[in-house]
Amino acid sequence: MDTAKVMTVIPTYNEAENLPRLVTELFALDIPTLEILVVDDNSPDGTGQIADELASQHPDRVHVLHRAGKLGLGTAYITGFRYALQHGAEYIIQMDADFSHSPAYIPQFLQAIEGYDVVVGSRYVVGGRLDERWGWWRYFLSWWANSIYTRLILGLKVKDATAGFKCWRRATLEGIGLDRIRSNGYVFQVEMAYLTEKLGYRFLEIPIYFEDRRIGRSKMTGRVKVEAALRTWQIRWRHRAARRSTAGS
Repeated sequence: MDTAKVMTVIPTYNEAENLPRLVTELFALDIPTLEILVVDDNSPDGTGQIADELASQHPDRVHVLHRAGKLGLGTAYITGFRYALQHGAEYIIQMDADFSHSPAYIPQFLQAIEGYDVVVGSRYVVGGRLDERWGWWRYFLSWWANSIYTRLILGLKVKDATAGFKCWRRATLEGIGLDRIRSNGYVFQVEMAYLTEKLGYRFLEIPIYFEDRRIGRSKMTGRVKVEAALRTWQIRWRHRAARRSTAGS
């Protein structure tokens, strides 16, 4: 682990105020092999330019991919995962740029991944918490989607099916096979969780405190939630005969 490359993949869209602070906090973890990949969707607030400046300040540790427009969370992560695999990362961390996911959990993730294929930062295991500022309806919808809906349809054992804070082993992403992932919104997280379990990978949920974003506006719209609910059925059908990939990604 001491010499294994760790790459943190961070999709961004209008995160100009959050990104510099996030990079500072990630480097403050004092993980010498940790690198950062920013996948920016042509943010109109200049996030991409800020990412380039950070890359020029840390040329060996910060990398940037610019995309033509707002192309979706799922494809941003797939693009980032492929880059990480191609550049020799042994452990790939996915996280949001808005401080909903505290970098402070990453050392714990990296310690736990020694015995598992993926570690999940979970809001719904014992000890996990949601921001107290969440309204009851928002909390109910999130709880229902994770604890009832996706578990009923997909038979998932994971408590936080829509978790976006994870640490993957390289071999896990290669075995899942990124080419078969089709979801592009937040349901991407559900598809990855489903394939993780269906293909027999070992997962561990670590409780986290999920803080509401500090700066900016949430991208979780009503339309995104409806899309996720409908596409959950498609995931079950699409991967009904899934087997581990042997060709890599």
